[in-house]
Amino acid sequence: MVQPEIFASLDIGTTSIKVVVAEYVNQQINVIGVGHERSQGLSRGVIVDIDKTVESIKRAIKKAEQKANYTINDVIVAVPSNQVNIEPCYGMIAVSNDNREITDKDVKNVLAAAKVRSVPAEREIISVMPEEFIVDGFDNIKDPRGMIGVRLELYASLVTGPKTLVHNIRRCVAMAGLNIRDLVVQSYANAYAAMSKSEREFGTILIDMGGGQTSVSVFHDDQLKFATVDHEGGELVTKDISTILNTSIENAEQIKLEYGYALPKDTNDSEFFPVETIGKVNPERVSEHYLAEIIEARERQIFETLKKPLDKIEAFALPGGIIVTGGAASLPGVLDLAEEVFGHEVRYYIPEYVGLRNPIFTTAVGLIQYVAQLDDIHHLAQDNGQQVKVAPTTRTSQPAPARSEPVASTKQTESVDNYKQVNDDSENDKPSVSPSNTEQTYYEERPASQYDELNDETETGEEESPVDKIKNFFKDFFV
Repeated sequence: MVQPEIFASLDIGTTSIKVVVAEYVNQQINVIGVGHERSQGLSRGVIVDIDKTVESIKRAIKKAEQKANYTINDVIVAVPSNQVNIEPCYGMIAVSNDNREITDKDVKNVLAAAKVRSVPAEREIISVMPEEFIVDGFDNIKDPRGMIGVRLELYASLVTGPKTLVHNIRRCVAMAGLNIRDLVVQSYANAYAAMSKSEREFGTILIDMGGGQTSVSVFHDDQLKFATVDHEGGELVTKDISTILNTSIENAEQIKLEYGYALPKDTNDSEFFPVETIGKVNPERVSEHYLAEIIEARERQIFETLKKPLDKIEAFALPGGIIVTGGAASLPGVLDLAEEVFGHEVRYYIPEYVGLRNPIFTTAVGLIQYVAQLDDIHHLAQDNGQQVKVAPTTRTSQPAPARSEPVASTKQTESVDNYKQVNDDSENDKPSVSPSNTEQTYYEERPASQYDELNDETETGEEESPVDKIKNFFKDFFV
């Protein structure tokens, strides 16, 4: 009998901390414990008070441990999509074994080589996503272990995030007495929970409506191609109600949950409810139609803000359509309003596990699904432990070699299906920035054509490039 593997996930959200403990056996997840605690110390997805956040994490962990009857030591932690960048990276090494058989050590070496590149001081590498290995010129290899070769190359995607954001997450988890098993970008976790593999391959838009912010991810060819974050979420809807109706935040939240609707045209002017207003003894009477107008204004603004960048990359042409999840999406009328703004059908995702049938648990469930389904190569790539040192003469530390078609770019592109603009290191080619409340990440699709041979500039009399020097160094191995 196969022994189940136990995973614990930690989703540090703006409005709540979610912990899920689950068994994974026979490719099935069995939830055995859940912890849910109100967040303190976060604003718009970012930790602003470490001590308060640590206490919230401890309380959520304790609840999950009591329900699961299991002591949690290692957790899979979500990293919000704020300012996350995805860049192409390349590594090359000489196989170390005398018999030239590629082993785990060689895979770790080439992964380490791919990481050795210029990363700004304010950013930190979160993970490396291998795309293909090349052994002595033979490409499209997913797992090179056991093969015989002299030269091992790797093309991968390097995921980086703000060092302050990642450091604060690590700090809070450590102060809560926990070890980080894996760090996973929230977009990947949500996609593995809400999308099928076919939807990730053909292309699908995923909108996660949280309390502090709303994030959008576009997946195509089973890879994250685009991400944007709008720092508006369910909390701002509550604050709008509180400000306009002159009531407390607690009352506004209760009013939103009990009487809220996102489409005024579907409400009735003759239906009223009482509102306790500040400075008055007797409650005011407010119509449901007026409340719906308040909610619609904010929700429509969120969707229209997200629609602009999605239109620019023609994401709505993808066959997978639009999936909406997150706690703020549970408000009645939100999906209908989204369809009205986007002009496309919108599907709603809720986890189908006992005790988790609420969209606020999408990320927590997705973290477990993502890590449990990773193959051995990706597990090696996500290993954050000590890396095997590679001799300087056996690896490269530059971007991928030039090809006839460009590999990738962080610039905004004209189509999700055609991310092929040429890289330019000038200041004008930094990732485009939308309005101040929105953050975007762009990533281009790697061309399907085979990789071209390295350009030999020495024949034209030009100065020999670092890539050519490395190529000449290895020429004795594979003439």
